[in-house]
Amino acid sequence: MSFTFAPVIPAGSLSAAVQPSLASTDGELVLRPWGGDDAAMVQRAYADPEIHRWHSRHVASLEEARERIASFGRGWREERAAEWVVTAAVGGEALGRVALRWMDLQRGLAECAYWVLPHARGKGVAPRALTTLADWALDEVGFHRLELVHSDRNEASCRVATKAGFAGEGVRRSAHLHGDGWHDMHQHGRVQGDDG
Repeated sequence: MSFTFAPVIPAGSLSAAVQPSLASTDGELVLRPWGGDDAAMVQRAYADPEIHRWHSRHVASLEEARERIASFGRGWREERAAEWVVTAAVGGEALGRVALRWMDLQRGLAECAYWVLPHARGKGVAPRALTTLADWALDEVGFHRLELVHSDRNEASCRVATKAGFAGEGVRRSAHLHGDGWHDMHQHGRVQGDDG
């Protein structure tokens, strides 16, 4: 069945090029594609109690971390997801992750996700990385709408979304199963033309 409208972002618009690295406007952060050397960091990140608490998927081994990183590359090539390591611009130290967890190019929609490693928390890394990603996705790629959801118990994630210009849109009741049971999820969105 065909759509009644042309794709917001034509197929091949992303996969025709290598996944770019993105610099934050303050020049302090770089979002770069994941590489095989990041596997140990991914494994450590998902063992962190805070990351573990808010994510339903976990990485149990180095091999599983390598496969997860390989899946990030496939996601870009297949134009269904895009994932970046957030690093310090000076020295390249890994600080966290930011992603378009899923992308719908036909409709111009994507869902954002993020986490920050323990040593980098409380320094504004997540909102700056999310703003960098959102500005690129909306202004350069041409997505119309970006969404994100987080547990209503995750106040830090709510602050990140708000600081990055994602308006609160409501609560999806009992919408996500975590290790400790069902959570209500806050819904946030940012569309073209919103202030970042």
